[in-house]
Amino acid sequence: MTDFADFDALRAAVGAEIGVSDWLTVDQQRIDLFADATDDHQWIHVDEQRAATGPYGRTIAHGFLTLSLLVPLTSRIMTVSCASAAINYGLNKVRFITPVPAGGRIRARLTLDAVTDVPGGVQAERTVTLELEGADRPACVAESIARYLA
Repeated sequence: MTDFADFDALRAAVGAEIGVSDWLTVDQQRIDLFADATDDHQWIHVDEQRAATGPYGRTIAHGFLTLSLLVPLTSRIMTVSCASAAINYGLNKVRFITPVPAGGRIRARLTLDAVTDVPGGVQAERTVTLELEGADRPACVAESIARYLA
């Protein structure tokens, strides 16, 4: 875990890989709960019998479930303790490259790309690569923007 005690330390880390999270299992229960929360019950996510004969041989996580896991995974990599609040400002680019099968494990690799001043704090642009254990290609790559307020 890397903690940035001030914004200057955060600025100094631009261009560096900040770290890699621990692995997180994306089990069927999490997939089903996400389906309930978003009302997206497509069979490829929730019907284990039908998905067993589908293109991936089992159910897969929703792409947006995979994306939503950026928040808990990146918070295990870095904190900005000098900030009074951290806000997810948005995303510049997201690609879902490899489906995450039920029971698959993912982890985040975070690189700090830019830090710019904004009213009341700083904005950090980060590349987050969600790696899928055992896969040659990542599950997801996202350009994530966070704002840290003083």
